[in-house]
Amino acid sequence: MPAVPLHWSWSLPAVVEPSPLRGLDLPLSLRCLLRRRGFSSTSEAESFLFPGDLPPTRDHFPDLEQACTRLVTACRSRERVAICGDYDADGMTSTALLLRALAPLGAEPEPAIPSRMEEGYGLNPVMVQRLYDDGVRLLVTVDNGVAAREALELAASLSMQVIVTDHHTIPAERPPMTALIHPATTPEGSPYRGLAGVGLAYVLAHAVADVLNKPEAIRVARDLFCIGTVADMAPLVGANRSWLLEGLNHLHRSECKGVQALQRLAGLGERPLTAEDIGFQLAPRINAVGRLGEPRLVVDLLTAEDPDSAMALARRCDDYNRQRRDLCDAIEAEAVALVEAESSDALPSFLLLAQSHWHHGVIGIVAARLMERYHRPTALLAGDGDGSLRASVRGPIGFAVDRALSKCSDLLTRFGGHPAAGGFTVKAEFVHALHERLCAEADGWLMTQAQGRPVQPDALLQLKDVNWDLWRHLQSLAPFGIGHPKPLFWSRRVSVEDRRDLKGGHLALTLRQGESERRAIAWRWDPSAAVPACCDVAYSISINRWQGEQRLQLELKAIRAHTELVLIDRGTRQYTAQLTKTSGLKLTNGEGVTLQASIQQEQSLTSDNDLARDQRVIQLIEEACLGLGLRP
Repeated sequence: MPAVPLHWSWSLPAVVEPSPLRGLDLPLSLRCLLRRRGFSSTSEAESFLFPGDLPPTRDHFPDLEQACTRLVTACRSRERVAICGDYDADGMTSTALLLRALAPLGAEPEPAIPSRMEEGYGLNPVMVQRLYDDGVRLLVTVDNGVAAREALELAASLSMQVIVTDHHTIPAERPPMTALIHPATTPEGSPYRGLAGVGLAYVLAHAVADVLNKPEAIRVARDLFCIGTVADMAPLVGANRSWLLEGLNHLHRSECKGVQALQRLAGLGERPLTAEDIGFQLAPRINAVGRLGEPRLVVDLLTAEDPDSAMALARRCDDYNRQRRDLCDAIEAEAVALVEAESSDALPSFLLLAQSHWHHGVIGIVAARLMERYHRPTALLAGDGDGSLRASVRGPIGFAVDRALSKCSDLLTRFGGHPAAGGFTVKAEFVHALHERLCAEADGWLMTQAQGRPVQPDALLQLKDVNWDLWRHLQSLAPFGIGHPKPLFWSRRVSVEDRRDLKGGHLALTLRQGESERRAIAWRWDPSAAVPACCDVAYSISINRWQGEQRLQLELKAIRAHTELVLIDRGTRQYTAQLTKTSGLKLTNGEGVTLQASIQQEQSLTSDNDLARDQRVIQLIEEACLGLGLRP
């Protein structure tokens, strides 16, 4: 049993009008979900669900014309072009995209990806000098480069031209470069603001192919865009959503032999793929290589023309992915043991764990798992030689990792990141002081948080409503990801009819509500979490495919014991609400004053109490109805 008890902190969704977005052909639960996600009108929701044509990219990227002109010249003169990518899935798919696009357009592109272990992240002076000495005079960076000042200054001094495509933070003083293709250079509100590195590479390749009138050169580029965008967890809105909606319909029939091989290894069959298929099946096999091996392997896979060679390369990626899973599980078990051993009374506000033998390539994955498990910003540190440690950091929503690290800059050798994630290098003698400083930074954030893992369902469902008709409507909201997450539903007062503990720490339940039974699965279930016989459950909906059959299942995110009472907090005041067999809804304040309302047809409420006409009381009643399951 863990020393630190774990539980969930439920926050029910906001109250919305009784029947929002009436013009949409969707069940009420999904219309409520969209309303809660900020869509205030039917037309606004329809524009999101069924996006129209995007504006011309040349009108949104100021340097695109210049970058395109230079690459067209390179294509027409069969010039060598170095594609300098990062070693994660975004960087590797971006590199492969430009290699596959520029070669049939006439250029002679070649990959240049740094080694995670030997060279670190991004464009560096050693790489620039090596390429220059080899005769290359044009570089295109993908998913990196905007802050590589030393490398860009060296390239400028050597009269090498560099087109930078990147989506990381632009420094206050922009280094020298021929052109910059970056989301931040687009107008405010641009649909291209959320593009990852692979999206920017797609913009560039598309522009060059248009000028040369060779659209066939970028057919595979769309497939690689889909994989890289989902793998990099880019926000699935704007151009990302538009291009994904188009690309996912064809990805399972990709002409890319490497993509075909990955799909066969993952057992995805001949059906159209979803963003979840990419995120959980294809992307890990690609990312594992950059974390543990040589990223050139993925580029070779995604540019392979021979099916047998592609399958051999895909199997090597699969081997790396198995190694990655084993490493992550071992490090996670060790890290959890450290947390439990050191936190017998209470968790620190910032988790910092260090072991010299941990693998740099996977500590970020484990940090994310611990952050979710304990709802704390988390840093995992691994040995980096010369008395230093290298860390990966992950932060929950509301805690800015980049700001916290910047306030500790005097203790760090190097650092970087964004609000959700980051990394740093630190001398071993500064680790204790660093942990104290990071805890001080996290204290204020933690005071604003409820205790436990946050659970915020989107809408209430009855188990009988989890059916194929709902699934069909749910697919019209896809693809899901960052910026538009997979819906989280909740159901009240379900009974646990059967429980099975599965291999790998998973939990399978059969849930009943009235006459309806549904199968539920909880992945990586926390053994310290109780499973009450009568409970409320929060879950997403998925398809379980097994031996040629498919059925809907609930993927459980949280369970709590069911209670007939609902508590509503209003600052220092607290109210209770419950349903009674005789009077319907009963709302009680802290002084024991009660208000009763009768439930009418379509679950509307009426009350003879004059208080029920007060707007603040109406709001309390609506929240009570939501908590008691009278509203979706």
